[in-house]
Amino acid sequence: MKIVIVGGVAGGMSAATRLRRLMEDAEIVVLERSGYVSFANCGLPYHVGGIIEDRAKLLLQTPQSLGDRFALDVRIRHEAISIDRVAREIEILDIDAGTTYREQYDALVLSPGARPVRPPIPGIERALTLRDIEDTDAMIAALGKDGVKTAAIIGGGFIGLELAENLVHLGLKVAVIEATDQVMAPLDPEMVGPIHDRMRERGVELVLGRSVTEIGPDSVTLSDGTVLSADFIAASIGVRPESGLAQAAGLDIGAGGGIVVDERLRTSDPFIYAVGDAVVKRDAADDSEVLVPLANTANRQGRLVADVIAGRKGSDRPVRATAIVGLFGLMAATTGWNEKRLRKAGRAYRAIHIHPGSHAGYYPGSSTMSLKMLVDPETDAILGAQGVGADGVDKRIDVIATAMTGGLTASELADLELAYAPQFGSAKDPVNMLGFIAENLAEGLIRTTQWWELADELKAGASLIDVRTAAEFEAGAIPGARNIPVDELRARCDELPAGPLVVNCAVGQRGNTAARIISQLGREVKNLDGGYRTWSASPAARG
Repeated sequence: MKIVIVGGVAGGMSAATRLRRLMEDAEIVVLERSGYVSFANCGLPYHVGGIIEDRAKLLLQTPQSLGDRFALDVRIRHEAISIDRVAREIEILDIDAGTTYREQYDALVLSPGARPVRPPIPGIERALTLRDIEDTDAMIAALGKDGVKTAAIIGGGFIGLELAENLVHLGLKVAVIEATDQVMAPLDPEMVGPIHDRMRERGVELVLGRSVTEIGPDSVTLSDGTVLSADFIAASIGVRPESGLAQAAGLDIGAGGGIVVDERLRTSDPFIYAVGDAVVKRDAADDSEVLVPLANTANRQGRLVADVIAGRKGSDRPVRATAIVGLFGLMAATTGWNEKRLRKAGRAYRAIHIHPGSHAGYYPGSSTMSLKMLVDPETDAILGAQGVGADGVDKRIDVIATAMTGGLTASELADLELAYAPQFGSAKDPVNMLGFIAENLAEGLIRTTQWWELADELKAGASLIDVRTAAEFEAGAIPGARNIPVDELRARCDELPAGPLVVNCAVGQRGNTAARIISQLGREVKNLDGGYRTWSASPAARG
C-alpha cells in the first residue's frame, strides 16, 4: 500500500510515524513545501526573543532521521500542486529543481495546515508573519539590523502576544494594535483585565479599538490617523485553512474554508483524508462546524488517521479549544465556550467567578488566580471555563476540560478527589470550590448577580451592601454601596434598607455568608458573583 502525506509538522508527521508503527510494509511518502518537516512551531516566538537560544532545539526530526528510524520517504521543498482523483495521482513541484512529476497513491492524507491572514492594507508586504522556521529566520534577521528599537504587532491573539513579550525581552519598545476592545478574544472582558494591566506594566503600548490602515517603511498609520513608529512590524491577525489544493480537487469545503471530513477524517473522496489546522472540526457544545488551529488537535488527528488507514477502530473527537498562553509571568487558559459566545447564541447559562490562591495561603509563595466557569442552568453541564493567574491555572483548566470530556456536571466537581499538599493546592481545591458554588446555585441555596447586571439591579431599586471590613471599604468600593461588615451583620440587620438587596465582598466568599444570613431573615438577596475583585477588573469599573 502506498500512502502519500502532504505536509509535515504536527498532523502529517504524527500520521506518518504512527502508520509506520502499524504498517511496516507500507510505502509512505511525505511532501513538505518548506525546508523543515518536523519542528516545534509553538516555540518559534521564544527563539525570536532569545529565550530558546539554540535554533537546533526547535528541529525535532530531519528527513535523514525519519528515514533511518521509520523508513519514511520525506521530501522537503516539494509542493503538491494538483490532485487527479480519477487516476489517484498527485502532481508535485520540486521547488529547487523547478520540475514537476506525478506520484500515485492508494491513500492520500492532506495536512497542509493554515496560513496567516494578510488583509489588503497598503504596505502589508512589509509585515512579517510567524509560521515556520523560514519565517523565524527572517524575523531574527530583521531584528538584527542596526537601529531597530520600536516594534508594532498587528493583532492581539496568542501568538502576537507571545511575540510582543519576546520583543520586550530583546529591549524593544513594543505596541500591540488590536481592532477590538481587548486582546485574547477567548477570554471574557473581566478576565482579560489583569492581562491588559500586566502588559502595560511591562511597557507594552496597548492600542485597542483601532486598526492599521497603512504600513510604511518604519511606521504604521491607525484608523484614527495616529502614526506609530515601528522599525519592526509583524502581523498576527489570525490564520485561515490552507485548503486551496483540496478545493481545486473538488473536495467539499466548509466553515471558513476548512476541508470537510467525517468522524474517520475522510474527505468527500473516500481515498483522501485530511487532518490538522486545515480541516473543519465539530464543536463539543453544539456540534457546529468550527476551526480550531491547535497542535494537540492536529497531533491527535494525525494519529487517528493512521489508525483508520490501517483498519483500526476509532473516531474523531469533538473539540473544546482548550488552550493556554504564558505572558509576562501570567498564564491565561480557556476551555469550551466563553460568556460572549453564549450570549450571542442566546443560550442560557450561569456564570461563576472565584479568586482562590494557587496553593494553601499559609505556605510561602501562594498567588491569587481568577477562575470563571459557565454552566447550563437546566442540565448542570459545564459549558466552558477560563483562568488567569501567575501559578496553578494550567492544572485547574486541565481538570475542568477533562471533567467536561468525561461528562461530569458542574456540581460533581465538588466531589473530585484531587492531589493535595500545601505547596501544590488546598484541601478544598479551587476546582472543588467551583463545584460547591455550582451545587448551591443548582439547589437554590444562593442567588447571584453578575458585574454587568449590577447597574440594572440598582437602577431597579436594589440596595448594595458591602460586607468587607471598614478598612477595605475605605480603600475602594463600588459607587453607591453601604458598608456593613459581615461580622457585624447579625447585630446590625435593622440597618438594612427595605427592598431587594445585593451583597458584595472582596471575592464572593463573605458575600455568600452574608447572603445566607439575610435570606434566612426572609429578605430577597443576591451575592455579587466574584465580588469586588471581579467588578473592579470589568469594563463596568474601568469605563
